[in-house]
Amino acid sequence: MTFTEATPEDLPHLLALQKICYRQEAEIYQDFNIPPLTQTLESINQDIKQQLFLKAEAEGKFIGSVWGCLEDDTCKIGRLIVHPDFQNQGVGTQLMCAIESAFPKAKRYELFTGYQSLNNLFLYQKGIQWISSGENEFFGGTGISREEALKSQEYEKYMDTAF
Repeated sequence: MTFTEATPEDLPHLLALQKICYRQEAEIYQDFNIPPLTQTLESINQDIKQQLFLKAEAEGKFIGSVWGCLEDDTCKIGRLIVHPDFQNQGVGTQLMCAIESAFPKAKRYELFTGYQSLNNLFLYQKGIQWISSGENEFFGGTGISREEALKSQEYEKYMDTAF
């Protein structure tokens, strides 16, 4: 499995993967008009110009991705996706570590997920001290952030051995 920066040529594949992955979220909320499912190739091409996209590949197939950008001292993380066939195998955790490592100057990491997205909430909170804070318009979502000073020793150990 490899983790590298995505290129514009990768976007059709990542968009298709995004639609597969977010279908699970849409089913939870019974809303199939969520932005990740309605996003166009033109739109994602604009996003890659403003954010870092990382991709995970295994045996030549795209199996995951995450986006991130730095705003002031906060790394904004978005659209963490893992193909359903590769979930619960550490891919999402490794993508989270990779996107955080890509922004070493960040003092805070922030993302949003739906309040009923229990698998997502579990992933974001296991081994890492994340803080729930506020709401977002996306699924009435929960904002989750992690301050640099709050890194747990377990997380530091994982970061040292993850790659």
